[in-house]
Order: sequence, then structure tokens, then C-alpha cells
Amino acid sequence: MGIAVGGGKRGPVSDPNIVPLIDVLLVLIIIFMVITPGVPTGLPVLVPTPQSKPEPVDPRIIVVQVMQDGKLMINQDQCDWDALSTHLSDIFKDRADKVAFLKGDEEVSFAQVARAIDLMRGAGIDHVGLITPRSIVGEKAL
Repeated sequence: MGIAVGGGKRGPVSDPNIVPLIDVLLVLIIIFMVITPGVPTGLPVLVPTPQSKPEPVDPRIIVVQVMQDGKLMINQDQCDWDALSTHLSDIFKDRADKVAFLKGDEEVSFAQVARAIDLMRGAGIDHVGLITPRSIVGEKAL
């Protein structure tokens, strides 16, 4: 850095030379501009696509669905309220894990869901899991 010393009206004046500082800053800017495109922006992600009808992936998974009109579905098979207990006990008679899931439509009353749980427990199912509309993959939670 140079200092210009001159005899002015006020006395000696010192003017710092900032040209070398600007040169260093320009070199740093060029280095950062070259390095930045090489930096990875993120990780590749696989997002699951929503299905039109959620179906059990594993055929061993049993899902009992209570429809709005009072009908029952066991996976994709239609069933009556009277035959639900016997049909489920036939399915689970040879299984070691007695786990089933229950899904109720949004407009179904809780009394129907409780009745289905009671019939499922009476058929010998040890654990009854509840599936809510928000737990289905692909639907947005409000």
C-alpha cells in the first residue's frame, strides 16, 4: 500500500491504495463462481405415487372396510354383518399372527366401527388396527 504525502493546506494527507485489495476480492469471486456449480444441490428422492384405490400389498394382510351404506368388505370381497365373524375365523384359524385392520368411510358412525371391532375380536383376532383416511399414502393431511 502506498501513501501519498503532500503538502496541502491542511497538512500531510494519507490515501491508502486499495487496488491490491480489489484484485484479491475479484480473484476470490472468480474462484467461488467456478466452485459453486460443482456443489451438489441435494439428494435424489423417489416419491411414492398415489394409487386410485389403496389395496393391501401383502395378501396376508386383512383389511375390513365399513362402507357408507352399511356394507362390509374384507379386502376386495363383499361380506354381511352376520357372516363377518365366521368368515374372519375361517381366515385366521391356521394363522399364528392374528392381526387385522379396520377402515371406515368418513360418513360412517362410530357405532358401526365399534360393532365391527367387536365382531373382529369375537372372531379371535388379537390386534385390530384402525386405518384413517390420513394414514393412506399419497393423501394430503390437513
